[in-house]
Amino acid sequence: QLQLVESGGGLVQPGGSLRLSCAASGFTLDYYAIGWFRQAPGKEREGVSCISSSGGSTNYADSVKGRFTISRDNAKNTVYLQMNSLKPEDTAVYYCAAPPSGGYVCPPPFGSWGQGTQVTVSS
Repeated sequence: QLQLVESGGGLVQPGGSLRLSCAASGFTLDYYAIGWFRQAPGKEREGVSCISSSGGSTNYADSVKGRFTISRDNAKNTVYLQMNSLKPEDTAVYYCAAPPSGGYVCPPPFGSWGQGTQVTVSS
């Protein structure tokens, strides 16, 4: 079973930065595209970014383009989301996700989710 654990969330002022991590256990990330999603209170979950298994292809939601960067270190079995120039509207629980049956390209059929990490952007 694919297990994912997010970390790195917290409280940050507008304009600040955070780096989220998504650590995988029980499987090797090398063969999986990984996505980041977020859900704000009262809103539906939305896709934020996705990275292919090789790291050679990435995509981003329009709302975060130019501010967020997804990357991966397969040797560490971890995917990262660097978030810069944070805005209050970025406040949400952030989740990473993987395709339980595998998938190299974005978007794969996501089905395994982490528990989420809270990001709050406020002065």
